[in-house]
Amino acid sequence: MPELPALLNRYDHVLLDLDGCVRVGDAATPRADEAVAALRAAGKGVAFITNDPALAPEEVVRQLWGLGVRVSLAEVVTVGGALQHVLAETAHWRTAFVIGGAAVHRHVEAAGVRILNHTDLATRADVVVVATHEDFDYAELRTAAQAVLHGAELLAAGRDASFPMPGGPWPGTGAVLAAVERATGAAAISVGKPEPQLFLTALDRLGGGTALMVGDRLDADVAGAQAAGMDAAVVLTGVTDAEAAERAAAVEGSVIVTVAASLGALVLGA
Repeated sequence: MPELPALLNRYDHVLLDLDGCVRVGDAATPRADEAVAALRAAGKGVAFITNDPALAPEEVVRQLWGLGVRVSLAEVVTVGGALQHVLAETAHWRTAFVIGGAAVHRHVEAAGVRILNHTDLATRADVVVVATHEDFDYAELRTAAQAVLHGAELLAAGRDASFPMPGGPWPGTGAVLAAVERATGAAAISVGKPEPQLFLTALDRLGGGTALMVGDRLDADVAGAQAAGMDAAVVLTGVTDAEAAERAAAVEGSVIVTVAASLGALVLGA
């Protein structure tokens, strides 16, 4: 196994974004499996952080193993888990209307919150939970907006406008959330990146120490790393191009320490 670049030896741990960094859609980015293996061989703690609400942590583990990336359940920190935590800790949120897929519904139920979708009480929910999913439609938007206008609070899985897919970006939670906020004038509470909690949860699980965040989004991965007090590396396999990444890195006070073509290039070299 080749030695890691000197830059990576500054850090005890490496936190990895999923979409646009480790994978794009159902395919791994170039040499991602080798890169993760090299980090482990060098004794680095590794965690995987994602704003993707579509998969539960167990499903992320299965997907990554299928891509050749070795990972344990404790190393996966998902926005769905963050949603569940916030819902469980907020006593006055007893009922919810949920925009989201099956994994998000399971997290809401696991928090002890009753889901009112497809009932006559949907517009009277205590909280509206928003996460992108492929079956999102106008009826969901209408019900969510009516619930918020009736007094429900608004909780979102993040503000990512899009996420990378092989054929080009798909609308993310931020796009769906923007429609609800625009329709109601409400401002959502967001638990995903760039909020620092996912980063801090990952670092806590790894046992503390210095960490480098590696991701493709300036507005989520880099901004979140800065909020959590971490350095960041930008990879170009997702939504950010080289010009934008280099421009952001040149800003005074930027936490970006390097820009690389891919996770594989960052860890293993060209």
